[in-house]
Amino acid sequence: MNRPSKATTNAVAHPRARILLVDDDSSVREMLMRVLVGEGYLVLPAANGVEGLEIAAATQIDLVLLDLNMPGQSGWDIFERLTADNPLIPVIIITARSNQLFTALASGVGALLEKPLDFPNLLQAIANLLAESEEQRLARMAGKPAEFHYLPSPQRGNQS
Repeated sequence: MNRPSKATTNAVAHPRARILLVDDDSSVREMLMRVLVGEGYLVLPAANGVEGLEIAAATQIDLVLLDLNMPGQSGWDIFERLTADNPLIPVIIITARSNQLFTALASGVGALLEKPLDFPNLLQAIANLLAESEEQRLARMAGKPAEFHYLPSPQRGNQS
């Protein structure tokens, strides 16, 4: 039985929204692509930051899913370059790296999700970010109070 996802029931669905997926792990990219395409999104995969920047420069992107741990440039370097060219693009950081919450909050990302990913929460964060106004994005980028989605890995527990 096909049930509507939380993303489509709790927020405005944005079918065919273009999501740039930047992750060097091919199995993660393939898994996320299957989930996102199944939800009606158009996914543009990139195996590294340089490829992701090239895609973003050539195509209109509605949202970015960005891994932090990649060879060459870090995800934070790619984030800075992406948002320098398009400061209003919503970015979700996906990472296995711990202790990224304060960096994410200070940078203005829309969400920080820790691996292993919880797909219903990921889909909800995507739907929420796609539905937010430019004013909300500007407030977050300026460090003003704005909605931020932090989804720690449920399997991590409390690490100090």
